Amino acid sequence: MTTGEQFSQAGELVCPAGTPAALRTAVDAGADSVYCGFRNATNARNFPGLNFTPEELEASVAYAHARGAKVLLALNTYPPAGHEALWRDAAEVAARVGVDACIVADMGVARHIATTHPDLRLHLSVQAAASSPEAIRYYCENFGVKRVVLPRILTIPEIRAIKQEIPCEIETFIFGNHGLMVEGRCSLTNWMTGESTNMDGVCSPAAKVTYEEDANGALRSCLGGFTIDSFAKGETAGYPTICKGRYTAPHRPEGYYAFEEPVSLNLSRLLPDLMAAGVHAFKIEGRQRSKSYVRKVVGAFREAVDTVRAGAEPDLADLIALTEGQKETQGAFQTKKWR
Repeated sequence: MTTGEQFSQAGELVCPAGTPAALRTAVDAGADSVYCGFRNATNARNFPGLNFTPEELEASVAYAHARGAKVLLALNTYPPAGHEALWRDAAEVAARVGVDACIVADMGVARHIATTHPDLRLHLSVQAAASSPEAIRYYCENFGVKRVVLPRILTIPEIRAIKQEIPCEIETFIFGNHGLMVEGRCSLTNWMTGESTNMDGVCSPAAKVTYEEDANGALRSCLGGFTIDSFAKGETAGYPTICKGRYTAPHRPEGYYAFEEPVSLNLSRLLPDLMAAGVHAFKIEGRQRSKSYVRKVVGAFREAVDTVRAGAEPDLADLIALTEGQKETQGAFQTKKWR
């Protein structure tokens, strides 16, 4: 089978939408599917100014379907005890407005949708951190999950081996945040702010972010009163994300990236290998990104996927300008020694 023939079997392009306008932009730029969430704790990007009301979601589904695209709704956080109604209500809206799949992580949410809305397709979120055939089969057999979004910790040979043992489609991230932490298990934000990424949907909540400038013009970015990074006068300051902050230590008093350097995942050159390994869908991260970013990245990957389907070599040189800090990596997909 040629590379082009392999891509004709799959190669779905799954793109981010933080707002209705971004969804329309992603669809118009060539997305096969667009993923989004509600303006509440039911999704892992619960930031001010992002996400959809039920009315906006209904209109967006109609817009996408009219143009042959699908809408996937992220319900990928974990309901705190006694607050399950918010997630159940979200599933009810999803079924009513006709979303094409819900992306879930919590087993209770999966069970509720599987029994209450059996015609609503389920995808297993990366938040579930299912990276073994046994774990993935459990969700497939018990909740009817049709697709798993794999954590960004697997090599391509490992993905190929998993595919041979599971009864569902595979989706992998191909561009955007590197996602060093084990999704669904990270408690760094909760430790510093009291709010939880996994239950409240907020990693580095904006209300707890401050920037402090000293007399020399240097800037400190802080979260919950803790300094995450510092920047010299004139240096571009990033958003204070704990796992990408610079810290001092007795052996590194100058400050260094203790967890991970700000670097973007870019697997564009691995598209043929990923498809050959059995990956069905390619996911672009970035629901918090601008319409301009969505338009450029989605358009570039649309062209790349179509080029590979045609058996040619894609040109993605311009995407480096959209990577974080203009640095990119193929992460664990290429080798476990990526760091």
